[in-house]
Amino acid sequence: PPEMPALTEADLVETGPLLDLGDLMWLATMEIPELRDPPFVAATPPELRDTSRSIFDAIRERDILLHHPFDSFPASVEHFLTSAAVDPNVLAIKMTLYRTSGDTAIVRALTEAAQRGKQVAVLIELQARFDEVNNITWARTLEGFGVHVAYGLPGLKTHTKTVLVVRREPDGIRRYSHIGSGNYNSKTAHVYTDLGLLTTSPSIGADLTDLFNTLTGFSHQTQYRNLLVAPANMRRRFTEMVDREADHAAAGKPARITAKMNALVDPDIIQHLYDASQAGVEIDLIVRGICCLRPGIPGISDNIRVISIVGRFLEHSRIFYFANAGIEELYFGSADWMPRNFDRRVEVITPVEDVSLHPRICSLLETCLADNRQAWDLGSDGTYVQRKPGADPVFSAHERLLVNSWGLPPQSSVDAPPTARDAPLTARERLARQDVDA
Repeated sequence: PPEMPALTEADLVETGPLLDLGDLMWLATMEIPELRDPPFVAATPPELRDTSRSIFDAIRERDILLHHPFDSFPASVEHFLTSAAVDPNVLAIKMTLYRTSGDTAIVRALTEAAQRGKQVAVLIELQARFDEVNNITWARTLEGFGVHVAYGLPGLKTHTKTVLVVRREPDGIRRYSHIGSGNYNSKTAHVYTDLGLLTTSPSIGADLTDLFNTLTGFSHQTQYRNLLVAPANMRRRFTEMVDREADHAAAGKPARITAKMNALVDPDIIQHLYDASQAGVEIDLIVRGICCLRPGIPGISDNIRVISIVGRFLEHSRIFYFANAGIEELYFGSADWMPRNFDRRVEVITPVEDVSLHPRICSLLETCLADNRQAWDLGSDGTYVQRKPGADPVFSAHERLLVNSWGLPPQSSVDAPPTARDAPLTARERLARQDVDA
Protein backbone atom coordinates (compact mmCIF):
# COMPACT_ATOMS: atom_id res chain seq x y z
CA PRO A 1 0.00 0.00 0.00
CA PRO A 2 1.15 3.60 -0.56
CA GLU A 3 1.44 4.30 3.18
CA MET A 4 3.96 1.47 3.59
CA PRO A 5 7.55 2.74 3.32
CA ALA A 6 9.83 1.11 0.79
CA LEU A 7 11.85 -1.83 2.09
CA THR A 8 15.62 -1.70 2.09
CA GLU A 9 18.03 -4.59 1.74
CA ALA A 10 18.47 -4.60 5.54
CA ASP A 11 14.73 -5.33 5.92
CA LEU A 12 14.92 -8.55 3.90
CA VAL A 13 15.98 -11.95 5.21
CA GLU A 14 16.67 -14.86 2.90
CA THR A 15 15.04 -17.91 4.47
CA GLY A 16 15.50 -20.69 1.97
CA PRO A 17 12.76 -23.12 0.88
CA LEU A 18 11.58 -24.00 4.41
CA LEU A 19 9.59 -21.28 6.20
CA ASP A 20 8.12 -22.71 9.40
CA LEU A 21 10.73 -25.11 10.75
CA GLY A 22 8.45 -25.90 13.70
CA ASP A 23 6.39 -28.07 11.36
CA LEU A 24 9.35 -30.45 11.13
CA MET A 25 8.54 -31.57 14.69
CA TRP A 26 5.47 -33.31 13.27
CA LEU A 27 7.68 -35.33 10.95
CA ALA A 28 10.08 -36.12 13.79
CA THR A 29 7.29 -37.58 15.93
CA MET A 30 5.89 -39.90 13.26
CA GLU A 31 5.93 -43.53 14.39
CA ILE A 32 8.01 -45.04 11.61
CA PRO A 33 10.40 -47.38 13.46
CA GLU A 34 12.88 -47.81 10.61
CA LEU A 35 13.42 -44.06 10.49
CA ARG A 36 13.84 -43.56 14.20
CA ASP A 37 16.77 -44.06 16.54
CA PRO A 38 16.57 -47.33 18.47
CA PRO A 39 15.33 -46.77 22.02
CA PHE A 40 17.79 -46.76 24.87
CA VAL A 41 17.40 -47.16 28.62
CA ALA A 42 19.39 -44.79 30.83
CA ALA A 43 21.59 -46.54 33.38
CA THR A 44 21.57 -46.08 37.13
CA PRO A 45 24.96 -44.64 38.19
CA PRO A 46 27.11 -47.40 39.76
CA GLU A 47 27.36 -45.53 43.06
CA LEU A 48 23.56 -45.60 43.43
CA ARG A 49 22.78 -49.20 42.42
CA ASP A 50 22.82 -50.61 45.96
CA THR A 51 19.18 -50.11 46.96
CA SER A 52 19.89 -51.18 50.53
CA ARG A 53 21.91 -48.00 51.10
CA SER A 54 20.62 -44.48 51.61
CA ILE A 55 21.55 -42.07 48.83
CA PHE A 56 22.99 -39.85 51.56
CA ASP A 57 25.37 -42.63 52.58
CA ALA A 58 26.50 -42.97 48.97
CA ILE A 59 27.12 -39.23 48.54
CA ARG A 60 28.88 -38.97 51.89
CA GLU A 61 31.26 -41.74 50.81
CA ARG A 62 32.31 -40.05 47.56
CA ASP A 63 31.27 -37.33 45.13
CA ILE A 64 28.95 -38.68 42.43
CA LEU A 65 29.33 -37.34 38.89
CA LEU A 66 26.36 -37.69 36.53
CA HIS A 67 26.08 -37.49 32.75
CA HIS A 68 22.52 -37.27 31.47
CA PRO A 69 20.71 -38.65 29.54
CA PHE A 70 23.03 -41.67 29.68
CA ASP A 71 22.87 -41.71 33.49
CA SER A 72 19.28 -41.92 34.65
CA PHE A 73 17.77 -38.63 35.85
CA PRO A 74 14.99 -40.33 37.89
CA ALA A 75 17.51 -42.70 39.54
CA SER A 76 19.82 -39.85 40.55
CA VAL A 77 18.49 -36.29 40.79
CA GLU A 78 14.84 -37.17 41.37
CA HIS A 79 15.89 -39.91 43.80
CA PHE A 80 17.99 -37.36 45.72
CA LEU A 81 15.05 -34.99 46.14
CA THR A 82 12.40 -37.61 46.89
CA SER A 83 14.70 -39.15 49.51
CA ALA A 84 15.26 -35.75 51.08
CA ALA A 85 11.53 -35.10 51.20
CA VAL A 86 10.78 -38.17 53.35
CA ASP A 87 14.00 -38.41 55.37
CA PRO A 88 13.19 -37.40 58.99
CA ASN A 89 16.73 -36.08 59.45
CA VAL A 90 16.49 -33.59 56.59
CA LEU A 91 15.82 -30.13 57.97
CA ALA A 92 15.73 -27.98 54.84
CA ILE A 93 15.68 -28.12 51.03
CA LYS A 94 16.61 -25.12 48.88
CA MET A 95 16.44 -25.17 45.10
CA THR A 96 16.50 -23.05 41.96
CA LEU A 97 13.94 -23.81 39.24
CA TYR A 98 14.42 -22.33 35.78
CA ARG A 99 12.37 -24.84 33.81
CA THR A 100 10.50 -27.90 35.03
CA SER A 101 7.99 -30.21 33.39
CA GLY A 102 4.43 -31.15 34.21
CA ASP A 103 3.54 -32.92 37.45
CA THR A 104 7.09 -34.03 38.07
CA ALA A 105 8.56 -36.05 40.89
CA ILE A 106 10.58 -32.97 41.81
CA VAL A 107 7.56 -30.74 42.40
CA ARG A 108 5.82 -33.53 44.30
CA ALA A 109 8.93 -34.00 46.47
CA LEU A 110 9.05 -30.29 47.31
CA THR A 111 5.39 -30.14 48.28
CA GLU A 112 5.65 -33.31 50.36
CA ALA A 113 8.71 -31.99 52.16
CA ALA A 114 6.85 -28.79 53.05
CA GLN A 115 3.86 -30.77 54.31
CA ARG A 116 6.19 -32.80 56.52
CA GLY A 117 7.34 -29.62 58.21
CA LYS A 118 10.70 -29.17 56.51
CA GLN A 119 11.92 -25.74 55.51
CA VAL A 120 11.57 -25.61 51.73
CA ALA A 121 12.66 -22.59 49.69
CA VAL A 122 12.46 -22.47 45.89
CA LEU A 123 13.77 -19.76 43.60
CA ILE A 124 11.57 -19.70 40.48
CA GLU A 125 12.51 -17.70 37.41
CA LEU A 126 9.33 -16.16 36.00
CA GLN A 127 11.09 -14.88 32.88
CA ALA A 128 12.28 -18.27 31.60
CA ARG A 129 11.60 -17.89 27.89
CA PHE A 130 8.57 -19.90 26.67
CA ASP A 131 7.94 -21.17 30.24
CA GLU A 132 6.59 -17.98 31.86
CA VAL A 133 3.01 -19.24 32.27
CA ASN A 134 4.14 -22.69 33.35
CA ASN A 135 6.44 -21.27 36.03
CA ILE A 136 3.76 -18.94 37.41
CA THR A 137 1.45 -21.94 37.75
CA TRP A 138 4.07 -23.96 39.62
CA ALA A 139 4.91 -21.03 41.86
CA ARG A 140 1.30 -20.77 42.96
CA THR A 141 1.08 -24.53 43.47
CA LEU A 142 4.20 -24.60 45.64
CA GLU A 143 3.06 -21.61 47.68
CA GLY A 144 -0.25 -23.35 48.27
CA PHE A 145 1.60 -26.23 49.94
CA GLY A 146 3.63 -23.96 52.20
CA VAL A 147 6.81 -23.73 50.14
CA HIS A 148 8.64 -20.41 50.46
CA VAL A 149 8.83 -19.17 46.87
CA ALA A 150 11.14 -16.33 45.87
CA TYR A 151 11.70 -14.78 42.48
CA GLY A 152 15.38 -13.87 42.54
CA LEU A 153 17.14 -10.55 42.22
CA PRO A 154 15.88 -7.49 40.32
CA GLY A 155 17.40 -7.20 36.87
CA LEU A 156 18.90 -10.71 36.91
CA LYS A 157 17.55 -13.99 35.60
CA THR A 158 18.14 -16.92 37.94
CA HIS A 159 19.53 -19.47 35.48
CA THR A 160 21.66 -21.55 37.84
CA LYS A 161 20.81 -25.23 38.53
CA THR A 162 21.41 -25.88 42.22
CA VAL A 163 19.97 -27.82 45.17
CA LEU A 164 21.01 -27.63 48.81
CA VAL A 165 19.81 -30.20 51.35
CA VAL A 166 20.55 -29.62 55.04
CA ARG A 167 20.58 -32.82 57.11
CA ARG A 168 21.02 -33.55 60.80
CA GLU A 169 23.52 -36.38 61.41
CA PRO A 170 25.22 -37.90 64.49
CA ASP A 171 28.35 -35.79 63.98
CA GLY A 172 26.44 -32.56 63.33
CA ILE A 173 24.72 -30.72 60.50
CA ARG A 174 25.84 -31.73 57.00
CA ARG A 175 25.04 -30.04 53.68
CA TYR A 176 24.39 -32.11 50.55
CA SER A 177 24.57 -30.28 47.23
CA HIS A 178 23.61 -30.87 43.63
CA ILE A 179 24.96 -28.59 40.90
CA GLY A 180 24.15 -29.18 37.25
CA SER A 181 24.39 -27.75 33.77
CA GLY A 182 20.81 -28.66 32.86
CA ASN A 183 17.32 -27.85 34.04
CA TYR A 184 15.45 -29.88 36.62
CA ASN A 185 13.19 -31.11 33.86
CA SER A 186 12.52 -34.83 33.44
CA LYS A 187 11.53 -34.43 29.78
CA THR A 188 14.60 -32.58 28.54
CA ALA A 189 16.79 -34.81 30.72
CA HIS A 190 16.05 -37.60 28.21
CA VAL A 191 17.36 -35.70 25.18
CA TYR A 192 19.82 -33.05 26.47
CA THR A 193 23.38 -33.92 27.43
CA ASP A 194 24.16 -32.41 30.84
CA LEU A 195 26.49 -32.94 33.78
CA GLY A 196 25.58 -33.00 37.45
CA LEU A 197 27.47 -33.38 40.71
CA LEU A 198 26.21 -34.72 44.05
CA THR A 199 28.62 -33.77 46.83
CA THR A 200 29.05 -33.07 50.54
CA SER A 201 31.98 -30.71 49.94
CA PRO A 202 31.94 -28.24 52.87
CA SER A 203 33.17 -25.35 50.71
CA ILE A 204 30.58 -25.95 47.99
CA GLY A 205 27.84 -26.32 50.61
CA ALA A 206 28.92 -23.08 52.28
CA ASP A 207 29.01 -21.25 48.94
CA LEU A 208 25.51 -22.47 48.05
CA THR A 209 24.27 -21.39 51.48
CA ASP A 210 25.61 -17.89 50.80
CA LEU A 211 24.08 -17.90 47.33
CA PHE A 212 20.61 -18.91 48.55
CA ASN A 213 20.79 -16.29 51.29
CA THR A 214 21.51 -13.72 48.60
CA LEU A 215 18.72 -14.92 46.33
CA THR A 216 16.17 -14.88 49.16
CA GLY A 217 17.21 -11.40 50.29
CA PHE A 218 18.96 -12.29 53.55
CA SER A 219 22.43 -11.12 52.46
CA HIS A 220 24.38 -9.56 49.62
CA GLN A 221 27.27 -11.92 48.92
CA THR A 222 29.99 -10.99 46.44
CA GLN A 223 32.81 -13.32 47.56
CA TYR A 224 32.70 -17.11 47.20
CA ARG A 225 35.16 -19.79 48.29
CA ASN A 226 35.26 -22.20 45.34
CA LEU A 227 32.23 -21.60 43.13
CA LEU A 228 32.27 -19.31 40.13
CA VAL A 229 29.10 -17.26 40.53
CA ALA A 230 27.73 -14.73 38.05
CA PRO A 231 27.55 -11.83 38.13
CA ALA A 232 29.74 -11.73 41.27
CA ASN A 233 33.04 -13.30 40.18
CA MET A 234 32.60 -15.57 37.15
CA ARG A 235 33.82 -13.24 34.41
CA ARG A 236 36.92 -12.30 36.42
CA ARG A 237 37.73 -15.90 37.38
CA PHE A 238 37.44 -17.25 33.82
CA THR A 239 39.53 -14.38 32.46
CA GLU A 240 42.21 -15.03 35.08
CA MET A 241 42.33 -18.73 34.22
CA VAL A 242 42.66 -18.07 30.48
CA ASP A 243 45.42 -15.54 31.14
CA ARG A 244 47.13 -17.99 33.49
CA GLU A 245 47.37 -20.54 30.68
CA ALA A 246 48.98 -17.87 28.50
CA ASP A 247 51.54 -17.19 31.23
CA HIS A 248 52.28 -20.92 31.54
CA ALA A 249 52.77 -21.24 27.78
CA ALA A 250 55.13 -18.26 27.75
CA ALA A 251 57.12 -19.90 30.55
CA GLY A 252 57.36 -23.21 28.68
CA LYS A 253 54.99 -25.01 31.05
CA PRO A 254 52.05 -27.25 30.04
CA ALA A 255 49.23 -24.99 28.85
CA ARG A 256 45.95 -26.13 27.38
CA ILE A 257 42.29 -25.07 27.33
CA THR A 258 39.36 -27.26 26.32
CA ALA A 259 35.92 -25.71 26.70
CA LYS A 260 32.48 -27.01 25.80
CA MET A 261 29.42 -24.78 25.75
CA ASN A 262 26.26 -23.81 23.88
CA ALA A 263 27.46 -20.40 22.68
CA LEU A 264 30.61 -18.26 22.64
CA VAL A 265 29.74 -14.60 22.14
CA ASP A 266 31.43 -12.50 24.82
CA PRO A 267 33.97 -10.19 23.08
CA ASP A 268 36.18 -9.81 26.16
CA ILE A 269 36.71 -13.54 26.74
CA ILE A 270 37.21 -14.02 22.98
CA GLN A 271 40.02 -11.46 23.02
CA HIS A 272 41.67 -13.23 25.95
CA LEU A 273 41.44 -16.52 24.03
CA TYR A 274 43.11 -14.87 21.02
CA ASP A 275 45.87 -13.59 23.31
CA ALA A 276 46.33 -17.06 24.81
CA SER A 277 46.56 -18.60 21.35
CA GLN A 278 49.26 -16.11 20.37
CA ALA A 279 51.14 -17.03 23.56
CA GLY A 280 51.17 -20.68 22.41
CA VAL A 281 48.22 -22.16 24.30
CA GLU A 282 46.51 -25.03 22.46
CA ILE A 283 42.75 -24.39 22.60
CA ASP A 284 39.93 -26.72 21.57
CA LEU A 285 36.37 -25.39 21.74
CA ILE A 286 33.20 -27.47 21.41
CA VAL A 287 30.46 -24.91 20.74
CA ARG A 288 27.11 -26.30 19.67
CA GLY A 289 25.49 -23.00 18.67
CA ILE A 290 26.66 -19.51 17.81
CA CYS A 291 30.40 -18.86 17.95
CA CYS A 292 31.72 -15.33 17.34
CA LEU A 293 35.36 -16.43 17.65
CA ARG A 294 37.18 -17.21 14.39
CA PRO A 295 39.71 -20.03 14.65
CA GLY A 296 42.79 -20.58 12.53
CA ILE A 297 43.51 -16.96 11.58
CA PRO A 298 47.28 -16.63 11.04
CA GLY A 299 48.93 -14.65 13.80
CA ILE A 300 45.71 -14.36 15.79
CA SER A 301 44.08 -17.73 16.45
CA ASP A 302 46.46 -20.29 14.90
CA ASN A 303 46.19 -22.56 17.95
CA ILE A 304 42.40 -22.47 18.30
CA ARG A 305 40.07 -25.08 16.86
CA VAL A 306 36.25 -25.04 17.06
CA ILE A 307 33.78 -27.83 16.41
CA SER A 308 30.01 -28.16 16.77
CA ILE A 309 28.31 -31.52 17.35
CA VAL A 310 24.75 -31.96 16.10
CA GLY A 311 23.39 -35.45 16.62
CA ARG A 312 20.80 -37.56 18.36
CA PHE A 313 21.02 -35.60 21.63
CA LEU A 314 21.13 -31.85 22.16
CA GLU A 315 24.59 -30.95 23.43
CA HIS A 316 23.85 -28.77 26.47
CA SER A 317 26.66 -29.32 29.00
CA ARG A 318 29.16 -26.56 29.76
CA ILE A 319 32.60 -27.93 30.67
CA PHE A 320 35.92 -26.12 31.12
CA TYR A 321 39.39 -27.72 31.30
CA PHE A 322 42.63 -25.88 32.14
CA ALA A 323 45.97 -27.71 32.08
CA ASN A 324 47.45 -25.23 34.60
CA ALA A 325 51.10 -26.27 34.28
CA GLY A 326 50.24 -29.90 35.01
CA ILE A 327 47.92 -29.25 37.97
CA GLU A 328 44.77 -29.54 35.90
CA GLU A 329 41.49 -27.91 36.85
CA LEU A 330 38.02 -28.92 35.64
CA TYR A 331 34.79 -26.98 35.98
CA PHE A 332 31.21 -27.30 34.76
CA GLY A 333 27.89 -25.61 35.32
CA SER A 334 25.07 -23.54 33.87
CA ALA A 335 26.85 -20.69 32.06
CA ASP A 336 27.92 -20.15 28.47
CA TRP A 337 30.54 -17.56 27.59
CA MET A 338 28.06 -14.81 26.73
CA PRO A 339 27.53 -11.31 28.17
CA ARG A 340 24.10 -12.29 29.43
CA ASN A 341 25.52 -15.22 31.40
CA PHE A 342 28.38 -13.24 32.90
CA ASP A 343 26.53 -9.99 33.60
CA ARG A 344 22.74 -10.39 33.56
CA ARG A 345 22.06 -13.83 35.03
CA VAL A 346 22.69 -15.69 38.25
CA GLU A 347 24.88 -18.63 37.20
CA VAL A 348 27.02 -21.19 39.02
CA ILE A 349 30.07 -23.05 37.75
CA THR A 350 31.54 -25.64 40.12
CA PRO A 351 35.05 -27.04 40.26
CA VAL A 352 35.37 -30.82 40.17
CA GLU A 353 37.37 -31.15 43.38
CA ASP A 354 37.68 -34.95 43.39
CA VAL A 355 40.59 -35.65 41.02
CA SER A 356 39.50 -39.29 40.70
CA LEU A 357 36.58 -37.97 38.63
CA HIS A 358 38.78 -36.04 36.20
CA PRO A 359 39.48 -39.01 33.88
CA ARG A 360 35.77 -39.33 33.15
CA ILE A 361 35.34 -35.73 32.09
CA CYS A 362 38.58 -35.75 30.10
CA SER A 363 37.40 -38.89 28.33
CA LEU A 364 34.08 -37.19 27.55
CA LEU A 365 35.84 -34.17 26.04
CA GLU A 366 38.17 -36.39 24.01
CA THR A 367 35.19 -38.42 22.77
CA CYS A 368 33.55 -35.24 21.49
CA LEU A 369 36.74 -33.98 19.85
CA ALA A 370 37.29 -37.32 18.08
CA ASP A 371 33.81 -37.42 16.46
CA ASN A 372 34.09 -37.79 12.67
CA ARG A 373 30.40 -38.25 11.90
CA GLN A 374 28.31 -35.60 13.65
CA ALA A 375 30.99 -32.94 14.24
CA TRP A 376 31.37 -29.81 12.13
CA ASP A 377 34.63 -27.85 11.92
CA LEU A 378 34.38 -24.05 12.01
CA GLY A 379 36.68 -22.36 9.51
CA SER A 380 38.40 -19.01 9.79
CA ASP A 381 35.84 -17.60 7.33
CA GLY A 382 32.94 -18.46 9.64
CA THR A 383 31.63 -21.42 7.64
CA TYR A 384 31.20 -24.96 8.92
CA VAL A 385 32.28 -28.15 7.17
CA GLN A 386 30.95 -31.49 8.35
CA ARG A 387 33.56 -34.07 9.19
CA LYS A 388 33.47 -37.26 7.14
CA PRO A 389 35.23 -40.45 8.14
CA GLY A 390 36.41 -41.30 4.67
CA ALA A 391 38.45 -44.50 4.89
CA ASP A 392 38.63 -44.29 8.69
CA PRO A 393 36.14 -46.10 10.92
CA VAL A 394 33.02 -44.09 11.72
CA PHE A 395 33.24 -42.60 15.20
CA SER A 396 30.07 -41.03 16.59
CA ALA A 397 30.36 -39.45 20.03
CA HIS A 398 26.73 -40.16 20.86
CA GLU A 399 26.99 -43.79 19.84
CA ARG A 400 30.07 -44.19 22.04
CA LEU A 401 28.34 -42.49 24.98
CA LEU A 402 25.39 -44.84 24.71
CA VAL A 403 27.84 -47.66 25.46
CA ASN A 404 29.67 -45.81 28.24
CA SER A 405 28.38 -42.50 29.59
CA TRP A 406 31.90 -41.04 29.67
CA GLY A 407 33.19 -42.51 26.41
CA LEU A 408 35.63 -44.73 28.28
CA PRO A 409 36.90 -47.83 26.46
CA PRO A 410 35.19 -51.14 27.33
CA GLN A 411 37.96 -52.30 29.68
CA SER A 412 37.64 -49.14 31.78
CA SER A 413 35.35 -48.90 34.78
CA VAL A 414 34.04 -45.82 36.53
CA ASP A 415 34.55 -47.74 39.77
CA ALA A 416 38.25 -48.34 39.12
CA PRO A 417 40.78 -46.20 40.99
CA PRO A 418 42.21 -43.25 39.07
CA THR A 419 45.22 -43.94 36.91
CA ALA A 420 47.68 -41.75 35.08
CA ARG A 421 46.31 -40.57 31.76
CA ASP A 422 46.72 -37.79 29.28
CA ALA A 423 44.71 -34.59 29.27
CA PRO A 424 42.27 -34.16 26.37
CA LEU A 425 44.27 -34.35 23.15
CA THR A 426 44.63 -31.47 20.74
CA ALA A 427 43.74 -31.93 17.08
CA ARG A 428 47.43 -32.14 16.21
CA GLU A 429 48.03 -34.77 18.90
CA ARG A 430 45.08 -36.82 17.65
CA LEU A 431 46.46 -36.77 14.10
CA ALA A 432 49.88 -37.82 15.37
CA ARG A 433 48.36 -40.68 17.33
CA GLN A 434 46.39 -41.83 14.28
CA ASP A 435 49.61 -41.90 12.25
CA VAL A 436 51.29 -44.05 14.92
CA ASP A 437 48.29 -46.38 15.17
CA ALA A 438 48.20 -46.75 11.40
